[in-house]
Amino acid sequence: MEKQSSNQVFIGMSVFGAIFFIFGFATTFIVTLSAPVKEIFSLSEFQAQLLSSAFFIAYPLMSMPTGRLIDRIGYKKTVIAGLILIALGSFIYVPAARIPSFPIFLMATFILATGVVFLQVAANPYVTAIGSPDTASSRLNFTQALNSIATMIAPWLISVAIFKGLQFPADKLIAAERVPLPFIVMGIAVLLVAIAIFTIKLPKLQSEKKEKKSIFKYPHVVLGGLAIFMYVGAEVGNAGLIVNYLKHSLGMEAEMASTYAAIYWGGAMVGRFFGSFMFSDMKTSKKFTFALPVLVLALVSGAFVTEWSWNIGLIFMGIAAVNFIIMQFGRGNAARTLATFALFAAILDIATTFTSGNIALWTIISIGLFNSIMFPNIFSLAVKDLDNAELSGASGLINALILGGAILPPLMGAIADTVGYTYAFLVPAVSYLFIFYYAVSGSKIRRLPEKL
Repeated sequence: MEKQSSNQVFIGMSVFGAIFFIFGFATTFIVTLSAPVKEIFSLSEFQAQLLSSAFFIAYPLMSMPTGRLIDRIGYKKTVIAGLILIALGSFIYVPAARIPSFPIFLMATFILATGVVFLQVAANPYVTAIGSPDTASSRLNFTQALNSIATMIAPWLISVAIFKGLQFPADKLIAAERVPLPFIVMGIAVLLVAIAIFTIKLPKLQSEKKEKKSIFKYPHVVLGGLAIFMYVGAEVGNAGLIVNYLKHSLGMEAEMASTYAAIYWGGAMVGRFFGSFMFSDMKTSKKFTFALPVLVLALVSGAFVTEWSWNIGLIFMGIAAVNFIIMQFGRGNAARTLATFALFAAILDIATTFTSGNIALWTIISIGLFNSIMFPNIFSLAVKDLDNAELSGASGLINALILGGAILPPLMGAIADTVGYTYAFLVPAVSYLFIFYYAVSGSKIRRLPEKL
């Protein structure tokens, strides 16, 4: 790879920062969109959660083809193709909302999700390649932070662009008329980013031809894939039901419920900022110093999405401080921290089921903070001690089992339709308990004996 100038690094990071923001925004926007879609099309909760299924089913179906596409046309063209697919999916939402047609909505979601898969499979190697290898980790942390900021903005945008001032079901046609605008803006934005990538010079990455090895002889890899299935299903399932749970079980208006969904995703953002330095070799005193601006971020972001309600911002900051204190029990160890966070997330989901009012509100919202470090910690434990020939297979399995986001949300929707929203949260509670088991026992390095 040719050496990159500082100007190329700046341009490249600006563009790929936008890419990470885009697919973080697109993912969360679709998950949270299940609430207005339920009203617009008069769906059951199970049917509404099929929106998440249409999105996350793209991962097992398209991850491997995307890898082959990268081998044929390269990383840069694959990223551009992904952005074009996101734009195409975004524009298809316009007739889907205007007709309105739920099947077309699902088709648009799958096309958009395929574009997101293209970006996720192709973008990380590019960010690693832009600039010095010594600062690659820093660049990846930066792009992940932008991704997390986008996941908080998306539900807030739904509250102000779609739900604001509406009463359901009387205003469902007005909601349908409001849906296209955010997608039109997103479609135009990603096309501009695609043009920018086409016109700038970026590093050329050569695909490595590696000997393929089976990873199924390693229980910690297979169980890690199942843990990813449970994690994505739980995170998306909780998020997908939050708005309608707050509406139907706690009597909250849809607009305000969407702002609390933004706080749920904002918890993941705050927790990832904590994790970025908690899992480093930084001195403990410095870690506490770095925690202060993150707590201020929690305060401001919590207040911002609730139209500058500083009381809510203070509550969110207080919960973030508790999350940071709980993180200390992990002592910077991936397995120990994962076990602690999974156990707390399970307890919070169970508490949501068996409590009501403000307690139930803040137990479900607080789960976002404990989701924050799960994916990277599960991933790092699942690929531990693998060689390069095994790493790609493990990564492929993990990407495929993001399928959990397509399976668990409709299951939760079916339970909500049958016995009520509160009991649906027992599904992610069980999922988090499996992750707890994985962190405590399943992640231990073992190797099954070779078959004779």
